[in-house]
Amino acid sequence: MVQKWDIIEVKKQNAEIGTTISSTPLLVSDLEWNDTKVGTPFVDGAKVELKVLDQSKGKKVRVFKMKSKKRQMKNNWFRPSITQLEVLSIS
Repeated sequence: MVQKWDIIEVKKQNAEIGTTISSTPLLVSDLEWNDTKVGTPFVDGAKVELKVLDQSKGKKVRVFKMKSKKRQMKNNWFRPSITQLEVLSIS
């Protein structure tokens, strides 16, 4: 759930820093949940404008795999790529 001027982090998007992208929402509502529109799968005529603030990497994630009774273990770490977005308008 986002509101105007919120900053969110999502998986990496192919967009340059400072550009605006648009998205179609799945659900649109006011703050009190009185006027709610649910899409199938998207809400017709609704649009969300987002501004790309940053492209970076997230926190480290540990991936541990083990096979029981075989003494086989594997430990990997990775940092997912993320995009930081600011919500400009919801219409």
